Amino acid sequence: MAGLFSKRKKKPATPLCSAVVVAAGSARRMEGIDKVLTPLGEMPVLVHTLYAFQDCPVVGEVIVVTREDLLVEVSRLCKVFALDKVRKVIVGGKERIHSVQAGLREADPEAELIAIHDGARPLVTQQVIEEAVAAAARSGAAAPAVPVIDTIKRWEDGLSVETIDRSCLRAVQTPQVFEAGLIRAATQKALEDGELLTDDCGAVERLGKKVTLTEGSRENIKITTPLDLVLGEAILQARGEGRL
Repeated sequence: MAGLFSKRKKKPATPLCSAVVVAAGSARRMEGIDKVLTPLGEMPVLVHTLYAFQDCPVVGEVIVVTREDLLVEVSRLCKVFALDKVRKVIVGGKERIHSVQAGLREADPEAELIAIHDGARPLVTQQVIEEAVAAAARSGAAAPAVPVIDTIKRWEDGLSVETIDRSCLRAVQTPQVFEAGLIRAATQKALEDGELLTDDCGAVERLGKKVTLTEGSRENIKITTPLDLVLGEAILQARGEGRL
């Protein structure tokens, strides 16, 4: 009995983490459409995003950071869709980094890892989340990324002046996952230095920390323009038909 009891008490290989989902941005590039509440298939974009974390066994809680004018509606959606891992819905700040810091303050202080994800990335898969969390558990910082497939030019005054070697370039996605103390310290330091970073990896890189890049997914798109909604619908349809 003692051996069986000890086995049940064994700590999991990958520590549970808190997820901070940032959905406080404006709709400047969406032609007035609120991207996180707009329908994608049968559900709003944000609900797809939250279900990905709701269903992920390595995520213990979700903190949603949104705009003040969306607070009531986002809270309502969490209840309607039974998103019981969402522990809090809070108001974000003027810039993304302020919203991230607000979410970090509300995350469980006992959480060993914190995953930060864009609310407008509704098609993230369980595999992408779990691989990033597992890598962060080993190295302290991890993020999914995909190879850059377009030729990249550096330009000045409308003229191409250099072709960048794309073999060494990666497009980074979210969730970006970090040891909790590291991302809290890195975000606070960036704010103190006046750095309004749009990428959380950049905050820890400023402290000299290397970030492990895991395998991202071409399906893990960010809904930024109306065209992205069209692509998102196509991805959902292909998944439903078993083609993805």
